[in-house]
Amino acid sequence: MHAGRSYTLKEFLLWTRRNIYWLLAINTGVTILYTVVGLKWIGIPWVPIALLGTATAFIVGFRNNATYARAWEARQIWGGIVNSSRTLGIMVRDFIRSPVSSGTAANGVHQQLIYRHIAWLTALRFQLREPRAWENLQKDYNIEYKQHYSIPEQESNLADELRKLLPVQEVDYILSKKNRATQLLAQQSKQLRELVDQEWIENYRYVELKLMLKELYEHQGKSERIKNFPYPRQFATISQMFTRLFVWLVPFGLLKEFDKLGDHIVWLTIPFGVLVSWVFMSLEQVGESSENPFEGGANDTPITSMSRNIEIDLRDMLDETNLPPAITAVNNILM
Repeated sequence: MHAGRSYTLKEFLLWTRRNIYWLLAINTGVTILYTVVGLKWIGIPWVPIALLGTATAFIVGFRNNATYARAWEARQIWGGIVNSSRTLGIMVRDFIRSPVSSGTAANGVHQQLIYRHIAWLTALRFQLREPRAWENLQKDYNIEYKQHYSIPEQESNLADELRKLLPVQEVDYILSKKNRATQLLAQQSKQLRELVDQEWIENYRYVELKLMLKELYEHQGKSERIKNFPYPRQFATISQMFTRLFVWLVPFGLLKEFDKLGDHIVWLTIPFGVLVSWVFMSLEQVGESSENPFEGGANDTPITSMSRNIEIDLRDMLDETNLPPAITAVNNILM
């Protein structure tokens, strides 16, 4: 996610320059055929193209609204995870107390539960960063842009990260499961049940802790829904088809309009055709790159950074002093 600043025009032109190259080639080629070769018949009336442009604007706008809604929902979900995690931390610290008869301090149990929650955050972000066939990170413009930042989940190993937080035996058990995040919450529930039986937690407080686990499952399920259900392909395809059809026809419609103004004015078809087409192609590219807010794009939800901030808060609740540093933006991009 770009940290606190907008794209500059130079950056945006660089990001969309491949579109500019082929739009320039189309508009130049069509204009040469009309003026130099003398194929005057290729000039067509602007009215039908304008009608097509109106329809294209509607479908592109619809797509961008929908993809923005997906991105914003992802950010809201992870905002909920931040709040729920902090609440769980204080509930674990204040609700779970060692019985007098046990003679055991509660600090160790608090650390186990909080570290397992951090492990849940770790497993969840690794799952959300797994690539899907329909995602757009493999597009040329994103591959090139990815050289300016890195995705931590693609450069580290889940097993190694979990071993920093959990006993080896539990890590091996979790790694044997398909949905590791789900099983970590199940392990939390199991330990809470044991603590109730051992009278570490009063029954009504146990119910509150279970409701918090239910809330975390809901956040996870919402994240998985966005991750595993793509923006409907029929809408994405028709948006792309309409946009490309429109930008191909733009120079043919501009030829006669500029030719009416004078012999040499017709060459203005090239810059104005590129400009009009570039606007539509850029909107299409922005919508396409916003579809999947967890894949690891430069403007995706920064779940790695958010997870680290939660970890810092929770460890601070344990009165730890050796806290991990917050993740900083690289080239103004926050992961």
